[in-house]
Amino acid sequence: MLTIRLARGGSKKRPFYQLTVTDSRNPRDGSHKEHVGFFNPVARGQEIRLSVNHERVNHWLSVGAQPSERVAQLLKEAAKAAA
Repeated sequence: MLTIRLARGGSKKRPFYQLTVTDSRNPRDGSHKEHVGFFNPVARGQEIRLSVNHERVNHWLSVGAQPSERVAQLLKEAAKAAA
């Protein structure tokens, strides 16, 4: 089953997450099909906190990908900001 979830990057104490489409059996930071955005929880000032490619996310959701709980929250937040 395909899932849209976060893959961690960044350095120690400075997390940075990529929103990725991957098979649910793959490890968190393992191989993926596509990056569809990013989330920077420690963004300050003019830094971008959340960026989502809505077109690609909608495509993957239409073919059966399931978002993780946290990604579902982030997608709602991004939709509010876009509106």
